Amino acid sequence: MTDANDSPARDRIQSLDTIRGIAVMGIFSVNVIAFAMIFPAYMNPVAFGGYTGENLAIWLANYIVIDGKMRTLFSMLFGASMLLVIDRAEASGQSAARVHYARMAVLLAFGLFHFYFIWHGDILVLYALTGLVAFLFRKCRTRTMLVWAGALLLIASLAFSAASYGMRQTDLAAHGANATAKDIKRWNEMASFANKPASANAEETRLALSPAHERAEHMLTEKAGQPFGGAIALILPTLALMLVGMAGYRSGFLTGAWDDRRYRRIAAWTLPIGAATTLALALWVILSKFYIPLIFLTFVGLGGFIQLAMAIGYASLIILATRRGGALAERIAAVGRTAFTNYLGTSIVAALIFYGDGLALFGKLSRFEAWLVVPLMWALMLLWSKPWLDRFHYGPLEWLWRSLARGRQQPLRRRPFMHALA
Repeated sequence: MTDANDSPARDRIQSLDTIRGIAVMGIFSVNVIAFAMIFPAYMNPVAFGGYTGENLAIWLANYIVIDGKMRTLFSMLFGASMLLVIDRAEASGQSAARVHYARMAVLLAFGLFHFYFIWHGDILVLYALTGLVAFLFRKCRTRTMLVWAGALLLIASLAFSAASYGMRQTDLAAHGANATAKDIKRWNEMASFANKPASANAEETRLALSPAHERAEHMLTEKAGQPFGGAIALILPTLALMLVGMAGYRSGFLTGAWDDRRYRRIAAWTLPIGAATTLALALWVILSKFYIPLIFLTFVGLGGFIQLAMAIGYASLIILATRRGGALAERIAAVGRTAFTNYLGTSIVAALIFYGDGLALFGKLSRFEAWLVVPLMWALMLLWSKPWLDRFHYGPLEWLWRSLARGRQQPLRRRPFMHALA
C-alpha cells in the first residue's frame, strides 16, 4: 500500500519498493495472530495460543524482530511515497492538494470497507486520516520534519507511559483490601485489550465463526465508530513515523542515494542495540508473567523510539542487501509495488482460512501452528506479484485506487512488446 503506486514502472524508486515489500510481508507475521485467535492474544500470549515452548519462541522472535518494526517501516514508506506523489503532481502542474486529498478519500473508503466487511485490524483508515494532516508538512525542511517527528513521538510515548502507570494504579486499587465494585469494573475495562472475560472471548469466537453477513452487521452496529476512535489514539505516533519517512525520502536516505558506508554504520548501531534492548524488555515481560500494564508500557510506551531505530536499521540493511538487484530482490520489489493488493489480499485469504465462511480455524490453533500460515502467505506474495506486473502496470487494487482517485479508468494492461515498437 503506497501512494507511489501512482507511478508506472519506469518511474519507480527501487529501494522504496523493496523496503515496502519486506514491510508488508513482515506485518502479516504478527497480524496472523489477530486473525487466528481472540484479540487479547495479539499482545498477551497468556490470553490464548500458548506461552511456553515453541509458542513462547514464536512470540519472542516476533517481539524482537518484527512486531512494531515492520509497521513502523510501512508507516515511514507511506510518508515517503506520499511526498513523492505530491512532488510529482506539482512538477506536472497538477494541484497537489487535489491529487493528495482525492487519494486519501478513496483510501479511507477502502479502509472502512476493510474494517466493516473483512477484518477488524485495518490500518488504512488511520493512514488516510493521518495523511490529511501530513500533507501540511510537505514544504518543511528535512530537519524541521525530524524535529516535529521526534516531538510527536515523545508526546505519544509519554502519554502511553502515563496510561500504563494509570493501569498499574487501577490494578492495585481493584485488588486491594478496600476494592470497590467500581474499582474492579474499571480495571476489567482497562485491561480488556489484553485480558477479556471468558464470556467476551466466547462471543468473539462465535462471531468469527458466524457467516460474513452477521460479522458485518455486528461491525456496522456495535463497532461503527471504532476505526475513527483508534485513529485518534494513534494519529500522533503515526504522523511522526510518516514525517520520518518524508524526511528519509527528501534527504535521499530511503531512495538509496547515500553511500554504502553510511548505511553500514547505521545498521551496525541501530540493529544490535535495538535488538538487545527489545530482548531485555521481552524478558522483563516474561518474568512478570505477562503483567498487563507492563505489556502496554514496553510495547507502546517505551517501544516507539526503539522500533523506529530498528526500522531505520532494517531500511539501511535492505538497501545494502538489494542494491545490486537479483531475482529475489526483483520479486520483493514487486511485492512492494503491489503492497496495497497484498495487504488487503492477505486479509481476504486469512479470513477464508480462519473465519466461519472458510476453513473456520479460528481459536483452534496454537500460536506456533497459526504462524505456519505465514511462510505460505509470503510464498504466495512472491509468486504472484512479479508475473502480474510483467503483464500489467499496477496491482489490481492499486489500479482501482488510482482510477477512483482520478475519476476515470486508468490503463492497466501493458502493450505487447512488438506492438509497443510499431
